[in-house]
Order: sequence, then C-alpha cells, then structure tokens
Amino acid sequence: MSQILVIGSLAYDSIFTPSGSAEFTLGGSANYFSLAASLYSQVRVVGVVGDDYREQDLQMLKSRNVDVEGLKVVPGKTFHWAGEYKSDLNEAITLATELNVFETFDPQLPKSYRTSEYLFLANIDPKLQLKVLEQVEGAKVIGADTMNFWINSKLSTLKSLLTKIDVLLINEGEAKALTGQSNAIAAAEVLAEMGPKATVIKRGEYGFVLYHDREYFILPAFPVSTVVDPTGAGDTFAGGFFGYLAKNGLGIESKALKKACVYGSLLASYTVQDFGLKSLMSLTSDDVDQRFQEYQRCVTI
Repeated sequence: MSQILVIGSLAYDSIFTPSGSAEFTLGGSANYFSLAASLYSQVRVVGVVGDDYREQDLQMLKSRNVDVEGLKVVPGKTFHWAGEYKSDLNEAITLATELNVFETFDPQLPKSYRTSEYLFLANIDPKLQLKVLEQVEGAKVIGADTMNFWINSKLSTLKSLLTKIDVLLINEGEAKALTGQSNAIAAAEVLAEMGPKATVIKRGEYGFVLYHDREYFILPAFPVSTVVDPTGAGDTFAGGFFGYLAKNGLGIESKALKKACVYGSLLASYTVQDFGLKSLMSLTSDDVDQRFQEYQRCVTI
C-alpha cells in the first residue's frame, strides 16, 4: 500500500454559521486530510498538539489506520481557530487565531516517513513546508496548499516552494490574490508559469478547475441542498485527491488527475453537511462510491 505523508495543523475550532455553532470541535487541515485520504491508503501525520488534546481524538485517527508517530504532544494548548460564516458560505470571517503550541512548531520527520510516496504540504508557513520537503526522498507526487496570509507575508518563500511541487491545490480567492488575475481560468495559467505541473483551483459550491498540460478540466460540485459548515472542505478535497492517487499508485497523468479531482470534490461534499469532522468520522468508501454514481448522472449528458 502506498504511503501518504501530510504535514498540517491539528486543532480545535469554534465555528458559527447560519445553521448553528460548534465550539472547540475537532478540526485542523491534517485531520480533515487524514480522515479523507485514509479511506483509500495509509496516512502518516506530522504535526503538533498540546497536552489538552483529547485522547479520544488521537484514538480516532489511529482507528482509521493513520500513523501518528510524527505527531508531537507538548506542554501547552492546541491550536485554536474561531470563525464565522454569514450569508456567503464561501468566505470565512476569522474571529480568533490562537497558534499556541503551533507557534514554535519545528517539523522533524521520523526516518520511516522520509520515503513516503505521496506528500501533501497543507496550509502552513511555506518555510516549514520547504523544511519538510527537504527531508523527503523521491516522492512520486508532491502537493501543497497555501492561504492569503502567506501570500501577503511570505511571497518570496512561497514562490520558491511552487517551483518544487507537482500539484498546487488552492482556493479561488487565493489563486486570484497570488496571480493578480480576476478569474480562475486566467489565474490557472499564471500559476502554471510559477512552477507546479498541475494546478487545482477549488471553487466551493461551484466545483473546481484543473489545469494541466495546457488543458482545462472543469466540473461543478456535487449538489448539496443544505451546507452546514464549509470549514475543512478544501483539506478534505486534498485528502480525497491524494487518497485516490495513492490507492491506485498513480502519478500526475491527466486522466489520473481528473479522477482524483472528482473524488476530492465528492469527499468535500460530505464535509460541508455537518460541523467539523462529524460527517467524515462515519464515512465509508462505499458511501463515496454510491455518491460517485449519483454524481455521474448529474454531469453526464
């Protein structure tokens, strides 16, 4: 079985949406990614949490065959993010960001992690993303995400990272901010010039844009009538994307990338149906396969 390595945050989130709220619920990019990807392959996690991290949350990862050797537990509080969504569920309003133990995180990979075939660098400081990348040997596919904060504050380091990865998975607002373009189509072409061999622009309820080998592949999201909480949908997308590639031992060929995007989009459609990670905790690959059949009926003429 192929191994997927992810570095990212493991957090507690406080989320407020028109559907309600969930305070100090389990979140973080590495958790969303891991639960999605673990449906298809073994995941190895690199991250840090405080001594307030609940044992049940750690056991939940282990129960999904997620390797947590690279997860450090240190004195202090776990990363906490608070955010609110109003009428526009594609845009979160950050209420609080408490880095806590994540502020001094210095990622060191266990020796066994360094030969992982697939690597996803979730949204963290690009300096840390590069540090992890330097410790990995011969990965088949390397992907990364980023956010406006790093685009504005660490642009030079981020641009250096982009020359070293295979796939950039980024949301539409960040793609526009990074390129200065006004739409996803134009942004995808500019991003390709920055280094990634493929770019996936995540567009929330509007689906995704894949740009690879000078060709576009565009599909809508799976139709979800009630979006409860969009937090983590992008990280779930990345987990489904990498999970599909790893399960089948695939690289960045066009056909493989297209199918990976579809699975990423389908996994994300579950995440938005409940707060935090609740939908992903009970999800099975059979559930996703059934939704895949439903999705085919939606997009096939």
